Formats: sequence, structure tokens, C-alpha cells
Amino acid sequence: MFLSIFDIFKVGIGPSSSHTMGPMTAAGRFLDDLRNGRDKEPGAGELGGVSASLHGSLAFTGKGHATDRAVVLGFMGFLPATLDPDAVDDLIATAEAEGVVHPDGLPALRFNPKTDVVFDYDLTLPGHANGMILKAWDTAGNLYLQETYYSVGGGFVMTEAELAGEEPSLHVQKVEAGFPYPFGSAVEMLEMGRMAGKSIAEMKEANELASMSRVELDRDLARIRDAMFDCIDRGLRLDGILPGGLSVKRRAKNIHEQLRAEEGLNRAQPHTINDWMSVYAMAVNEENAAGGKVVTSPTNGAAGVLPAVLRYYRDHCVGASEAGQRDFLLTAAAIGGLIKYNASISGAEVGCQGEVGSASSMAAAGLCAALGGTNEQIENAAEIALEHHLGMTCDPVAGLVQVPCIERNGLGAIKAVSAASLSLRGDGTHFMPLDNCIEAMRQTGVDMSTKYKETSQGGLAVNIPEC
Repeated sequence: MFLSIFDIFKVGIGPSSSHTMGPMTAAGRFLDDLRNGRDKEPGAGELGGVSASLHGSLAFTGKGHATDRAVVLGFMGFLPATLDPDAVDDLIATAEAEGVVHPDGLPALRFNPKTDVVFDYDLTLPGHANGMILKAWDTAGNLYLQETYYSVGGGFVMTEAELAGEEPSLHVQKVEAGFPYPFGSAVEMLEMGRMAGKSIAEMKEANELASMSRVELDRDLARIRDAMFDCIDRGLRLDGILPGGLSVKRRAKNIHEQLRAEEGLNRAQPHTINDWMSVYAMAVNEENAAGGKVVTSPTNGAAGVLPAVLRYYRDHCVGASEAGQRDFLLTAAAIGGLIKYNASISGAEVGCQGEVGSASSMAAAGLCAALGGTNEQIENAAEIALEHHLGMTCDPVAGLVQVPCIERNGLGAIKAVSAASLSLRGDGTHFMPLDNCIEAMRQTGVDMSTKYKETSQGGLAVNIPEC
């Protein structure tokens, strides 16, 4: 199994990888089908318009996650990686005023954002909780083309046929040939490492170099790392009220200023280091909640955990180095790939254990690697962090990625560092293998009520103050 580090870590915009980035990407893929002349419906005339219906979790929390706005932007021809978040409001206003979109390479398409994006609360599509149906119409209003997409977490999008295995996915490559270390489980990963005498980071690097040059790999790793740190820095600079109606205040700037003022003072408590990790994570997730530019790590809802731990390594750990940061990212991506391949990183599918739990597991593995851990210690660190997120629900208040998501990322970062530290105190031998823990997470997600899987129908989402 090979899942590139640049599939796990993708630059995009908030507030959600599955509910914002995924639908925008799906709309872009649909436009590509129209541009490439995919077979239209028999008898359809000239292409004239587009529309979308949102189902399952995309319907229930779509407003809070800006899913409708993402579809509009996608039909306008924008993609998450290159969209300027500061331009979004003006772009949406233009589309609403004109009732037409003008994607490159296609005629002007009739599209009214207020009526042509439908939140269908009654029909849940069979393939995944995050389903959407995109349609194109001819100038007479007859169906021109239709496709069903599923946003399966972390910005990954699959068509109905891809999800059913009838067509190869554009993203997840299940391959045995061409990649030197195609491990599909932690057991295989450890065995390949023992046989080859290589670290997890070295094996992941070798797999990446099978399809790109070292120059490209180094450039793109630096780009991802810098985007993570830029997001932290922006979040630490800004204050104010987050959008969405809950009147949640940004807190990262104020907390960071307090921490800076306490540096070097004898009265600072030892546990203040937890506040540093939390504030780095909160800075990212406040940016995400505001629709800013973030890196899926592996999702937007959990985007603060891994950058916070990486920043903790760079700025607070003795002996931190550029090589350590590189090993951190490569190792974390290897663990993220195993979790996605064998379970899920989608909150709508398995709850927040698949988002913050996966992110904490990845960050623990990355930190353990950066601090010189063996492959066995790294696998142990990943397992400890994931194990202690099992059963975590995804219950965002008002469908917004704010409460409890922002603070939850801070606690996920703290757990990751604790897991890495515990593993480094041992020799890597432990009772519960990572593979079994991943399977337990998958099973728990299957058994979890849909009320607690990103529908805002249970948990904290329905236990809020009466105002």
C-alpha cells in the first residue's frame, strides 16, 4: 500500500477537509468531466447549467462547515490549494448576484447558489456519510450529466464507482510493484524495517522517491512544513470573534502573549509547556474555523495537533534539527496512511477518534522518530496516542468546527507528546499492537450512533447553554 505524504498533508482552506475541501474538489472534478467530453445523457442538448444536492453529514452540518459555499467556489473553478481565503466573500457575492458561473474551458453555466445547492436531510447515500450528487443540465433544463461523489475524509474524494472498487481511485494507490516498501500494516512496516535495516522515515522516503526526484521531495516537504508554521504564526497574531454565530472568541493571541511575558520568570509552572502546545494547536484551529489556509493533518478538524507538536519539537526540544523535522513528517505520514487504509480519518464515518485520534497518533510517531526512537518505539507511540482517543465522538456545536474542536486539538497535541515520551522510556515492546488498535477504532466507529458522527444531533451539540 502506498499513500503519498502529499495526499495526507494537503494545503487547503477551512473549516473542514471533508465538508469544505472535499466538495470543492468534487465540483472541480465534475467540471473536468464536462471539459473532457464525458458521455452525456442520451438526447441532451447543449450544456447550460449545474446543480448539487448534499446528503448525510454534508447536509446536517453543511451550513456550519461552509459546504454550500465550497460547492459554489468549486463550480466557479477554484481549488482548495490555490484559493485565496480573503477573496471568498466577494466571490460568493458575485456568483449570487449573477446567477451564472464562468469556469475556464466551459460556456457560462446557469447556477443560482441559493437554489441550486440543496441540503437533502432525508436521503443518506449508501456509500459514505458524506455524499453529494452533482448534475449538469442542458439549456432546455434536461439532465446532461450526473455523478455521485463521496468526501471520505482529509479532502479525499471518490466517485461512487471508485468507492465500490469498479474504477481505480485517483488518490489511494494499492500497489505492490514500483514502491520498494509497500507496507499495508504496522506489522509489515516493522518487518520490512528489520529486513532492510531502515527507519520508517527512510522507507517512506524511498517510496516517495519512486515517483519523484529528491529535489521535488525536499521542496514539497519544506512547503508543507512552512505552511503549517505560517498558519500557527497567523493564528497567534489575530484576535476577534470567529464567524458562525456562536460568538466564540479567538484566544490563541492572548494566551501566547501571556506565555511570552512569563518566559524566564521563576514563577512559571513546569506544566506551562502544555499551554505552549495547546496555544500552537488552537492558533491553527482558530484559523481553520475562520476559513483560513491550513494543512490537512490528516484533516482540517484535526489540523492543529501535528503542527503544534512539530513546533514544540522545533522550538522547545533539545537537539531539534532540520533532519528531525523531516523525519517527523515522513514518519507521521506513514502512520496516517496505515490508519486511513485500514480504518478511517473521517469524523462522519468513525467520529473524532478518526480525526484528532489519528492526528495525535501521527504526531506521537513523528516526535518519537525525531527524538531518535526506534521503529518499535515509534509504533508504540502511535498506538498509545490512538488508544487513548478511542470512542471520541464528533459532536460540533451548530455544525461549526469550533466547540469542542479548537480545544480538543490542544489536548490531542499534549497526548501525542506524552505518548512519545512514554514510548521512549521503554524498548518498544508492548501489549496492544498498533494494527489491533486501528481495527478497534474502525469497529468502534461502525458501532457508534450516527448522532455522534458529525451530524450535530448528539453530545455537546445538543447540550448547549440556553440563551
